[in-house]
Amino acid sequence: MESIELAKVCCKALSEKKAQDIVTIDVGDQTVVCSYFVIASGHSTTQVRALGDAVEEKLKKDFGLSPLRTEGFREGRWGVLDYGDVVVHVFNEESRLFYYLERLWDSGRNVTRFED
Repeated sequence: MESIELAKVCCKALSEKKAQDIVTIDVGDQTVVCSYFVIASGHSTTQVRALGDAVEEKLKKDFGLSPLRTEGFREGRWGVLDYGDVVVHVFNEESRLFYYLERLWDSGRNVTRFED
């Protein structure tokens, strides 16, 4: 599966669980770590955990993919799912404003808002 398609599947899984403000950032020209960040917000720690679970379950069930690493979902403020070329960040609203990854990685034309 192409990286952009994987990012879109992640966005769709997040949207189906009512994630807010879902964006994809093409960071392939800025880092060798990955090609895309998918960023979304949840309203509560419970929803942040549920959003991470939804992405993980969707990719495992439909594509047999498991994340290389996961971090932070237990606390429910900021969780990360690393799928190699696509890294999914799920924040609560306060943490998202604090870290503001979009500002750090936005080069002017590389941020795409997910519209279902």
